[in-house]
Amino acid sequence: MKIDAHVHTPFCPHGSRDRLSRYAERGIQLGFEELTFTEHAPLPETFSDPVPNKDSALPADQVEAYIKAVQEVKKEYSGEIKINLGFEVDYIEGFEKETAAFLNQYGSIIDDSILSVHFLLAGNAFHCLDFSPEGFKNLCLAAGSISAAHSLYYRTVGKSITADLGDFKPKRIGHITLVHKFQSLFPVPSAEKDLNDLDRLLDLVKEKGYELDYNTAGLRKEYCKTPYPYREAAELALKKKIPLVYGSDAHASADLGADYHNYVSLISGSPQMPESKEK
Repeated sequence: MKIDAHVHTPFCPHGSRDRLSRYAERGIQLGFEELTFTEHAPLPETFSDPVPNKDSALPADQVEAYIKAVQEVKKEYSGEIKINLGFEVDYIEGFEKETAAFLNQYGSIIDDSILSVHFLLAGNAFHCLDFSPEGFKNLCLAAGSISAAHSLYYRTVGKSITADLGDFKPKRIGHITLVHKFQSLFPVPSAEKDLNDLDRLLDLVKEKGYELDYNTAGLRKEYCKTPYPYREAAELALKKKIPLVYGSDAHASADLGADYHNYVSLISGSPQMPESKEK
């Protein structure tokens, strides 16, 4: 089945205003059989968003409107494409109870979801690792080095995998190598160590029976130019028989399905190979 399982919406404060119907029609045009809207779930009420405009996630007072809008477009296009209601849920160290409370409140109506790490605690403050090069530099300074920032990210992702977030915890881990977003500006000190860290992390994913978001957004980022996970890490996941689920991480309808061929190339010959409708 051809699915894009990581798609944002006009409800995203830092995304485009493209209508949900435009995303649905774009998916149909590209031959997708299914897509999941995974808007950024509201951040915990007591957590202070560290980005300048405080726009990392869906405001709490818009959750019901988001749910209603997705349910409406799901019904409207039901005969043409399967649409799932979902969230991209942030794991934030120390805020597990608040996150579990959100999932418990809405979990029964969620069709699909992703668990991601964007915020890291370093130097007694939270940093958004993927907001800007300057922000990533500050994270590295607070962590002690580029290598330390990478290690902190992977440790935090590991905590997200093992965290008790209740019965509705997402079972797909988002963009597992997001820490590479600015890699041409802040090169990884040791590619071997990075892959070894990921090897241990993937063992946790495998142990829990989780999936990985194969996220092509990194290919569209000026200082990254690789998917999340990058090729070697993705191949390692496949060797461990961890399912990789394609996600464009589209924040505009034009990006839905972006670089899907990259995903097909990766898993060609694998039991996961989807039935592609691409010409």
